[in-house]
Amino acid sequence: MKTIFPLSVLPLLLLGASHGASAQQIYRCAGAGGNAPEYINNAKDAQVRGCKLVSGGNVTVVQGTPVPKAAPPRTATSPVPGGTSRPDSSPDQRARDSDSRIILESELKKSEAKLAELQKEYNNGEPEKQGIESRNYQRYLDRVSDLKESIIRSQSDIAGLKREISRLPAAN
Repeated sequence: MKTIFPLSVLPLLLLGASHGASAQQIYRCAGAGGNAPEYINNAKDAQVRGCKLVSGGNVTVVQGTPVPKAAPPRTATSPVPGGTSRPDSSPDQRARDSDSRIILESELKKSEAKLAELQKEYNNGEPEKQGIESRNYQRYLDRVSDLKESIIRSQSDIAGLKREISRLPAAN
């Protein structure tokens, strides 16, 4: 069903729409102590605080959370809260480093074994055809491509594990 408005009513509709859109007035107030500006919509508060009317578009303000002041970084021998001094190379930290090294080295061995298996199957880019691949050459090419990508990914994993192991403190 169509709604037909007489031409005399149309200007009133447009006037009402534009009046509704501009009914909200936004004021920009200077932030206290160098903080970000504050936006308010109360005309009385804006007049008392000396705020300026914002015109020419919609304003969207997202309230942020205050950033806490950062504490100075602790050094290896700086006191911890509580008054005692604790070096970073505590027995607990050495145990964690040792556990990390053991875990990373076992992951490295697994990755190297997987790489060796993939390279053996890849056979320098000419793996043996399996089952239907003798009749469907595209399937063979897809498997060769997947093997090559797996080898590259495995080599990248191994390089990353070696890098992580080299970052750990030397084993005792």
